Amino acid sequence: MSADTESSLKDLPKVDQSLKNQLEGFTPDKLKHADTSEKTVLPTKEDVETEKQQQAHLKAVEGFNPGGLRQTETKEKIVLPDKEDIQNEKTHQSILEGVATFDKSAMRHTETQEKVALPAKEDIQTEKTHQSIFQGVEGFDKSSMRHAETQEKVSLPAKEDIAQEKGQQALKKGIEGFDPANLKKTETQEKNPLPSKEVIEQEKAA
Repeated sequence: MSADTESSLKDLPKVDQSLKNQLEGFTPDKLKHADTSEKTVLPTKEDVETEKQQQAHLKAVEGFNPGGLRQTETKEKIVLPDKEDIQNEKTHQSILEGVATFDKSAMRHTETQEKVALPAKEDIQTEKTHQSIFQGVEGFDKSSMRHAETQEKVSLPAKEDIAQEKGQQALKKGIEGFDPANLKKTETQEKNPLPSKEVIEQEKAA
């Protein structure tokens, strides 16, 4: 075996030993028997209707008679530019001619001066304050801190809150344990009040 073949074999990925053992010990008799069932899906009513429409369209295209077409003549219309378009074109042309025939010798020589803006007194003072704060935080001595213990305070409910909670619990229990059998049977009477003599007289007068 050549050196190139050995180096190519070394470069191949390594297979996990457990997976390798499973592949080597595999036998076809461990496979379960399975029955393959073929299912033929019939087209729906909508699919059949769509297919018929497509077939009819194709037949109509294939059987089309070009002799039934009428001859037409194409007329070319030339649209002349209006007054505004001509004026805009003239302005554009004059600008291009001015740029193309521009005389650079008429330009004056200028020198560019770079100005470095120094920070103001207030900016320097603000930067010093920031630096002193950063230095104070970085050089802070934790040993100068005193040990403190945190006390947790549990706020107990007030007397009014307890009484309100008890009232709600009692109301809830009364609703849940209510027995409809304790209700008394009642009869509803409908009363149709007749109009009085004065109302009748007013109705007649109206």
